[in-house]
Amino acid sequence: MPIRPLPDTLINQIAAGEVVERPASVVKELVENALDAGATRVDIDLEEGGIRLIRIRDDGGGIPPEELPLAVSRHATSKIASLDDLEAVATLGFRGEALPSIASVSRFMLASRPRDAEHGAALHVDGGRVGEIVPKAHAPGTTVEVRDLFYNVPARRKFLRAERTELGHIEEWLRSLALARPDVELRVSHNGKPSRRYRAGDLDAAARLGETLGEDFARSALRIDHSGAGLRLHGWIAQPHYSRASADQQYLYVNGRAVRDRSVAHAVKLAYQDVLYHGRQPAYVLFLELDPTRVDVNVHPAKHEVRFRDARLIHDFVFRTLQEALAHTRAGVETGVAPATGAQPSGVGPSYPASYPAPGTEGNGGARPFVPWTPAPQPLGLRVDEAVGALAAL
Repeated sequence: MPIRPLPDTLINQIAAGEVVERPASVVKELVENALDAGATRVDIDLEEGGIRLIRIRDDGGGIPPEELPLAVSRHATSKIASLDDLEAVATLGFRGEALPSIASVSRFMLASRPRDAEHGAALHVDGGRVGEIVPKAHAPGTTVEVRDLFYNVPARRKFLRAERTELGHIEEWLRSLALARPDVELRVSHNGKPSRRYRAGDLDAAARLGETLGEDFARSALRIDHSGAGLRLHGWIAQPHYSRASADQQYLYVNGRAVRDRSVAHAVKLAYQDVLYHGRQPAYVLFLELDPTRVDVNVHPAKHEVRFRDARLIHDFVFRTLQEALAHTRAGVETGVAPATGAQPSGVGPSYPASYPAPGTEGNGGARPFVPWTPAPQPLGLRVDEAVGALAAL
């Protein structure tokens, strides 16, 4: 067979094999696009676990009518324009592959209205065949409808699981997103019935933690916030008495992006090795922030993994930060109280905020009242349930 170029429809379906694994993949890509567009509310309507219908509506910036065909073209994006942009990308999406890939394996509709436009417009794509732009009444923002996923790729459709299973994958990803973005309201309906709502507004991150992972986790969580060497690690780790049989409550975010990373997972496991036994798994929600140029996000088709340029430094930073916080639980220090300031440790190892004691100095000067949680950096080892109680008392 001679070498020849592939048709665009087939190229998009090949790309869809990497980007679109199941309905949850579609929801992830579309909701991330909404967040990149500045949405503060996202409505997610599903039918049959997302196999029959996925509809994502947002109140973001919208797309001008003349750009709708570009939105469903391969490698067309508003998020990067050069190699420098790619190396320092801060948006969740950047490749311009998601929409054309999804549109090639579904009955697809994209409708949008920019905030400064009087009218909206819509574009239909059926199995990769792009239709005409038509006027459409629409509120400011964007709506994407994906119907009959994989209807034209039966080999892929037969690998989809039961409705309940596919819905579970979507709900798990939305739980992960809700932990990272308490500023965004998420509304989910399934088969015409409301199924989940994550409120936004003045809801603080600690309350969102209990809403997503349960009050037991919130009561057992230690607040972590530590910076050094151009890195910041913050979030929550569960005390050793709250452990899991599986790794189902382990969430890592790098510059706001939910990822899996073996190096960081190993650092966390190493920090817990003296306090967890019999194969139990730690639970945590950790946010790692660093210069975008120090991490490569373009290493996985679905952007589930990243590559750090200073992997060893990050491993040690995570390990030492969590080990020090857990050391105080082993030493019997009451985690709801911030002890008096002690001398800073010298030599290799993390530095400590002024309100956090150096190891071995917990008894110097008595204890100070607990400080409620705020978005600003707080000492290591503050318990979330006490923070929520303190806020309620205000």
